[in-house]
Amino acid sequence: MIFIVVKFHVKPDWTDRWLDLTREFTEATRQEPGNLWFDWSRSADNPHEFVLVEAFQDDAAEAHVNSAHFTKAMQDMPQALTETPLIISEKIDAEGWGRMGELTVP
Repeated sequence: MIFIVVKFHVKPDWTDRWLDLTREFTEATRQEPGNLWFDWSRSADNPHEFVLVEAFQDDAAEAHVNSAHFTKAMQDMPQALTETPLIISEKIDAEGWGRMGELTVP
């Protein structure tokens, strides 16, 4: 699978509106064939940092970046950002989430 983590540093006046700005993009991406997950989180240390964790089946990532909703999001997002997002994108040998071995909940 293709595993991607992206950090977005959002302008303070956009922080409360960030999830609204990205909602259509998020919903459309989650409907794509081959999307495994597309989940937003907010930093516990920086209220203006949002982290996107996403995964695609190996053959689905190209269709994602070539989609109309991806193109629109890339045009809409810059107005709300303080800098270019930071990204890690790797092909990994996994098919999904596994259970954490170091911590077991009975």
